[in-house]
Amino acid sequence: MIAKLKQFLSSHIEPISAEEQAKHLHLAAISLLLEVVYADETLDDTEAKLLPEMLATSLSLSPSEVETLIDEAKAIQGNSTSLYEFTKEINSQCSIEQKQQLILAMWKLAYADGKLCRYEDQIIRRTAELLHLKHSELIQMRNVAISS
Repeated sequence: MIAKLKQFLSSHIEPISAEEQAKHLHLAAISLLLEVVYADETLDDTEAKLLPEMLATSLSLSPSEVETLIDEAKAIQGNSTSLYEFTKEINSQCSIEQKQQLILAMWKLAYADGKLCRYEDQIIRRTAELLHLKHSELIQMRNVAISS
């Protein structure tokens, strides 16, 4: 009910700027990446280092901007009720290739500590499904992550 209320209120507010839209997209993607990082309930040092590096490189942001976005995403992710909240934003703004790159990043984070937890696997598979990616694309991204 609260989600419907938020949706109703946001649909009756003036349109957001392109900058705000990009920020929402970044927060949605980072929140999904955090879902993978915290899926096994341990934050490995490798994962803790890899996430900011990936974001700085892929989004061309400074370390302080990345840190701010991660902190905001943690707050959002902690209050979320489903992956759909994040994938909806990504589906509305991203191409298939961008979605594939997000899934690739999720796989890389999942394998960063050397082992894949079943919860990490479930989150990635569910996210790919919500992003309307084919199973073959999911497996292809996993294979690229494993080989790199």
